[in-house]
Amino acid sequence: MVSYFNALLYGVGGLVVAGMALLVAFQEKLVYVPVLPGLTKSYAITPARLRLTYEDVWLRSSDGVRLHAWFIKLFPDCRGPTLLFFQENAGNIAHRLEMVRIMLQRLNCNVFMLSYRGYGASDGYPSQHGITMDAQAALDHLSQRSDIDTSRIVVFGRSLGGAVGSVLTKNNPDKVAALILENTFTSILDMAGVLLPFLKWFIGGSSTKGPKILNFLVRSPWNTIDIVGQIKQPILFLSGLQDEMVPPPHMQMLYAKAAARNNRCSFVEFPTGMHMDTWLAGGDTYWRTIQEFLEQHAPEKNENRSSPNENGSSMCPFCVHLKLHETL
Repeated sequence: MVSYFNALLYGVGGLVVAGMALLVAFQEKLVYVPVLPGLTKSYAITPARLRLTYEDVWLRSSDGVRLHAWFIKLFPDCRGPTLLFFQENAGNIAHRLEMVRIMLQRLNCNVFMLSYRGYGASDGYPSQHGITMDAQAALDHLSQRSDIDTSRIVVFGRSLGGAVGSVLTKNNPDKVAALILENTFTSILDMAGVLLPFLKWFIGGSSTKGPKILNFLVRSPWNTIDIVGQIKQPILFLSGLQDEMVPPPHMQMLYAKAAARNNRCSFVEFPTGMHMDTWLAGGDTYWRTIQEFLEQHAPEKNENRSSPNENGSSMCPFCVHLKLHETL
């Protein structure tokens, strides 16, 4: 009996040691995946391949790291809302271009796509502290542009991007009009137990129970659950109920935390949406949901409206063409 008990203790101790070793050695590789297996770090395509009007933007983060981004405009003279898009943890911004192409058409917006440090053409190595600075550099750049309506900057983050966008939105109540979160986790601390179930007894965020004795080892905790409750701007939560990566209850907990202090929060579920394809599975409902949110919380100012054209619309001719095309 004693030997069995000792063996059990050794086994548990071995798991703890193994978990600690994995966290110390490989956690950044688990959280940040700039290069997908079988692919290269470089962009497979550019917006030009999809006939999108874009600008290569080069930025400097506050610690001097050189960053790359694409600013994709619907049309040079259209001053619709500008979505500052933060991607998931794997791959680079080129892998999101097809979604962005549809986003431009359906939402009549501009999209700014940032490559986190270590991703795509950006220099450096990813970390929570570094990416937080990168996001701020992107927002500061947008806020200084004269070719967009800077009062209509909306942050859109998916998965890891939602954690990035939440921090940025909280820190910039005067620059960010609203926030959209899609399939985002409560924290990396909580995700550790999802990816490696035995770690849930030793690592966890503020919403979980347990001793959490290994939390100090996590260098990129991304505690979105603690941040989202401090955001004052409107928030739209988009949750795919078939998400195979981030358990859907994470989004429900984020919404509950935010809505407790912010009455401008909306939660929309998509029954067949998975982690990466909710924008496809949601169909028209997905895009209408976002469009209505933008119209309510990032509306066009009266002084920015163009004079009505022959179609009776105040939108630019190109936007009108898109609208007419959608009805055909």
